Amino acid sequence: MTQVEIMSPADVGRVAKRVLDQVGTVVVGKRASLELVFAGILAGGHVLLEDLPGLGKTLTARMFAQALGLDFRRLQFTPDLLPADVTGSFLYDQRSHDFTFRAGPIFTNLLLADEINRTPPKTQAALLEAMQEKQVSVEGVTYRLEAPFHVLATANPIEYEGTYPLPEAQLDRFLLRVSFGYPTAEEEWDVLRRRMARQREEVVLDPVVDARTLLAMQGALEQIEVEDSIGRYIVSLASNTRHHPSVLVGASPRGSLALLLLARARAALDGRDFVIPEDVKGVAIPALAHRLTLRPEMWLKRVDPAAVVAEVLESTPAPASGAIPGYASIAPGQRPSPAPR
Repeated sequence: MTQVEIMSPADVGRVAKRVLDQVGTVVVGKRASLELVFAGILAGGHVLLEDLPGLGKTLTARMFAQALGLDFRRLQFTPDLLPADVTGSFLYDQRSHDFTFRAGPIFTNLLLADEINRTPPKTQAALLEAMQEKQVSVEGVTYRLEAPFHVLATANPIEYEGTYPLPEAQLDRFLLRVSFGYPTAEEEWDVLRRRMARQREEVVLDPVVDARTLLAMQGALEQIEVEDSIGRYIVSLASNTRHHPSVLVGASPRGSLALLLLARARAALDGRDFVIPEDVKGVAIPALAHRLTLRPEMWLKRVDPAAVVAEVLESTPAPASGAIPGYASIAPGQRPSPAPR
């Protein structure tokens, strides 16, 4: 594997601000949502963009790919899309009289899976397997996906005719789910003014970093310390979703891990080398809401999973401690000692 440069969390914060500023010149007025998307990328995960049509989901993915200097491909999911259309397939070469592998669009750095809920489960599974394992298996042959590899998938929350909604177990593969919402009147007018000013439809951004630098930024997150009380706070949030009266199945340990990774990414965006409770609170709803299965009667009452996570945040006391992380003194491979009671 190619060695990448070492960056400090402070360096990550400075570079991340430039990336977000660059993307923000096109995706107007959605800084908080853009920070969440970028946090998901920095944390090494995949992001589900779920919102109404025309609110900039596809544009966001394309602009991040350009600002980050990544190879980008877009795949429009349709009911007749086959797994081979995603992963690639073996084709017969008449010149060599042998079968050769033709790679699919998944072999890229940033893949936009547009309207992922419009394709059958078999094709969804082909993509989700690659997301989890970072590899593709075709005809018994395994091909690794080169890092960085990220999927930004879009879904429309209002049209369900002819769609195949992702099961909860597959939604769990996404590190977080982000919505943009409608812009304010002033922001919408700003979009129109910028369109008239550039006198063309296409937008091309100059890259701020490249794939190598992004890997260095992702590696810098390992330097960000998480104090024990913050870690236990993360565990308590995930655990409390499992005991909420409106929830049938709560967040799994994968949800706890998502909170940890995203909280570190939030700290890095601020240039800090330590996590604070506000980092965890800021990513809790995007990281946990899509992992909850509500009781059937809650769907009839139109209870929103995000509201459930908000209740859990309200009822779970946040820590206020400056202690040194307990894992910092643990040698690699050594098991941590039990915490004192």
